[in-house]
Amino acid sequence: MTLASVVGPEDGETIRLGPVQIRILEDGSTTGHRIGIGEITLAPRTEGPPQHRHAQHDEGFYVVSGTVHFTVGETTHVAPAGTLAMIPPGAPHTFANHGDEPAVMLNTFTPDLYVQYFRDLRDMIAGGQELTPQATVQVMSRYATVAATDYA
Repeated sequence: MTLASVVGPEDGETIRLGPVQIRILEDGSTTGHRIGIGEITLAPRTEGPPQHRHAQHDEGFYVVSGTVHFTVGETTHVAPAGTLAMIPPGAPHTFANHGDEPAVMLNTFTPDLYVQYFRDLRDMIAGGQELTPQATVQVMSRYATVAATDYA
């Protein structure tokens, strides 16, 4: 029998990637790897990862506080608190916080494939490698994700 998971406000696995903090709320171990959930906090004036496409998982973003700019292909959506963005496999996307306050998002991965990506980035930084767009794309490639440079 699988036990339920209850993660309090100070609990979860916290990963800091420069101006971005990810708190893993569900790594898939409770859900049979059907879903992973993280809380992402973007510092003010913070760009997200290079625009990219996932081949094997859906990604959801619910803006809890602040305003996030989601770029999907060539279209940017301004998303205040209360906005949900669902990104299906194949859709090019990225996000940023252009504001002066932190932005917080609840992030889902269905299945949980992408949770390990954040851990790999943390380990890469701990090993002395700089968090560059190129290094980020290289780590993404381990999880059926590629940089998106064309938007057709």
